[in-house]
Amino acid sequence: MLLGCLKASETFRMTVFGFGDEKKSMSEETHPIVNLSDEALQQMLRRAMRNVLILGLVGAGALLIAGSGKNAAMLATGALISAASVWEWKRLVQAINARLDQKRTPANSVVVVVFFVLRLTVFAGVIYGSLRCFRGSAVALLVGLGLAVLAIGWEALQIMRD
Repeated sequence: MLLGCLKASETFRMTVFGFGDEKKSMSEETHPIVNLSDEALQQMLRRAMRNVLILGLVGAGALLIAGSGKNAAMLATGALISAASVWEWKRLVQAINARLDQKRTPANSVVVVVFFVLRLTVFAGVIYGSLRCFRGSAVALLVGLGLAVLAIGWEALQIMRD
């Protein structure tokens, strides 16, 4: 009975956590994201930023045509913040990769990190100001802010599919 429980525990550990399965993991192909080069990552983030801007303009235009200028302004504000966030992430990744590869960083790493934190503070003020001035729907702002997550998720799915 005890021996059966130990064997079941060992099988469970090997199945769930993948321990003891070195032969299988050696023969499997690596995941596409693992082999993603720095240049491919930069291109992915550039495409994501482009997609955020396009989606934001189309959505804001549709809201403007529908007659809700306040909500269009809120969506456009959120989309601009999302695009700027992707741009800052691109700069941060570039600085980290340069540091890891022992290359000269394109910009001083401390400056990149300071601007990253400063951006968060400035965008918090922009969000507050847009809610206060435009008096549009907070949902439109959140949709605009979520465009960055949507675009980066879409680009990651495209990479995993290939």
